[in-house]
Amino acid sequence: MRLVRGVFEAPDGSRFEREIVRHPGAVGVVALDGDEVVMVRQYRPVFDDLLLEIPAGTRDRDGEAPLATAQRELAEEIGAVADRLEPLVSYWVAPGVSDERMHLFLATGLRFGARSYDGIEEQHMTVERIRLAAAPDLIASGQITDAKSIVGLLLALRRGADEGHDGR
Repeated sequence: MRLVRGVFEAPDGSRFEREIVRHPGAVGVVALDGDEVVMVRQYRPVFDDLLLEIPAGTRDRDGEAPLATAQRELAEEIGAVADRLEPLVSYWVAPGVSDERMHLFLATGLRFGARSYDGIEEQHMTVERIRLAAAPDLIASGQITDAKSIVGLLLALRRGADEGHDGR
């Protein structure tokens, strides 16, 4: 990530400056195993707290496609390989201050092996499971507060409802 000052031209032709964060983008993965979502509880120093999140990571390897980053993050954070990774949504995280784009995927057909930690936060994270159907209550009660997790879980739940089942 880099903080830069940019000069921009508004639709009316006026010029202005803004400080913006340049970011390579990130991925998040709703890892669905039956009717459960495999999540991580990770220490976030910005908040000095542990957050319950879907596996995720920055696209910090040059030329790596979002799908490849998602596969790598699944292996690193929960030790899983997915038979199927489907795009859920791609969105701007904070368009007023950053060019970060988040790519969310739904992973199914999970096979588990060893985790391959990358970084201090991952060394101390724990892997937890929640029922996908419980996600709205966990979000409403403030137990899940991370935006990518909220978006991913609700879209995965909606996808299951659209397909006539509860994600199984």
